[in-house]
Amino acid sequence: MQPCKWLWPFFLAVFVTIQKTSSALDVDIQDPESIKQTARTVAHNMMAHYHGNEPGNIPGKIPDTWWEGGALFMALIQYWYWTGDPTYNEVTTQGMLWQKGERNDFFPRNWSVYLGNDDQMFWGTAAMTAAELNFPELEQGQPSWVSLAQGVFNTQVPRWDNTVCGGGMRWQIWPYQAGYTTKNAISNGGLFQLAARLGRYTKNQTYIRWAEKIWDWSARTPLLTGDWVIADTTSMEDHCLDHGDQQWTYNYGAYLNGAAYMYNLTNGAAKWKAGIDGLLGTVWGTFFPGGGAMSEIGCEISETCDRNKDLFKGLLSSWLTFTATIAPYTADSIIPRIQQSAIAAAGQCSYGRSCGRRWNLDDWDGSATMQSDISALSVLSSAMVTFKYGAQPLTPETGATSKSSPNAGRNKDRMPGQPRPITAGDRFGAAVVTLVFLAAWWTGFSWMVREDKRDPYCCFVPCPMV
Repeated sequence: MQPCKWLWPFFLAVFVTIQKTSSALDVDIQDPESIKQTARTVAHNMMAHYHGNEPGNIPGKIPDTWWEGGALFMALIQYWYWTGDPTYNEVTTQGMLWQKGERNDFFPRNWSVYLGNDDQMFWGTAAMTAAELNFPELEQGQPSWVSLAQGVFNTQVPRWDNTVCGGGMRWQIWPYQAGYTTKNAISNGGLFQLAARLGRYTKNQTYIRWAEKIWDWSARTPLLTGDWVIADTTSMEDHCLDHGDQQWTYNYGAYLNGAAYMYNLTNGAAKWKAGIDGLLGTVWGTFFPGGGAMSEIGCEISETCDRNKDLFKGLLSSWLTFTATIAPYTADSIIPRIQQSAIAAAGQCSYGRSCGRRWNLDDWDGSATMQSDISALSVLSSAMVTFKYGAQPLTPETGATSKSSPNAGRNKDRMPGQPRPITAGDRFGAAVVTLVFLAAWWTGFSWMVREDKRDPYCCFVPCPMV
């Protein structure tokens, strides 16, 4: 007698459903130990993907990407701060310092030929986060965290481009890169945020003026419109009048968090409060559909998210939480949404498996990436904010210990890759080299014409193989 074949798909479907439901992490958002345990599990799953600390691998480097290392370590620094778990401090320090570059500006020679301004910026904000949270520093022979952030600022500001659109940061650094003629939100919003954070930390007017300048320039372009909608890109070919309207969480997080730092720095100036309120209104209406958990609406519904986009919600989660601490009037609207998203993110995670990306689904969505783990860890760590009374990014006045170095990353005021000014000695040396080369070329040419009797044109075209 044949078994009922139709029962097998039924049993399989039931089994998968049970597995999806029972394996999800269940967090009690009112219990700090429950949050810590859930975050610890996610961190463990996440770090199973990281091999930079293993022999033969490159510290700080994630395969096929460089910028994501900055996002990874920023999440781990915040995880340590909010939960107190130092498990990953050593690997974080190792990766951050390995990728700091030859001039302490997170522009390492090995990757510099293809980096964009936004790539470098993420490492700068990771270093700034370490400085503000008093992440442990190595005392001997290593730069301070804040000096690394200053190194990024000092190498990015000379790239401010006035050739078209009256200013702005290009997306890419080098002319051969696709996107070199694009000015985008994350490059400009990221540098704005970094300048605002350095301004609050150091009280140096240079950073404060640059923060104002980048914000005001953005507000004259589609990147930051008067109705508080942020375009992802605008093109130099169209004089920054067009706009790529993809909506991404991290663009809003970058500008919002920078505005919060400026609000805190200026003791609540109306300009920055208007920016915070306007951007929060758009964030709530766009990325929290139906009042539920945070969603990357630009790709989740269409199922077109890639691993880069899986990181964006984690960045917004972290930056929203910082906003709640330095602009406290926003906490009542931010913290409940962070908590709700943390519960939903945990539901997409399980023991021994990476998290799914769609926090607003009841069951696991079937995806599992290290980058979704980073986002889940960020929002779960952030949920600890209610149990750490008075926590906020520090300054030297409030206990920060990382030492400022305003000239960090500078090298005779040159951009990375830009040649130094030509001197008279250089010209003389070039002339000598040229004469030597011409003499050698003429000697070789004469010898080939005299000696090669088989093919008189051999010196002008490839000779036949013999």
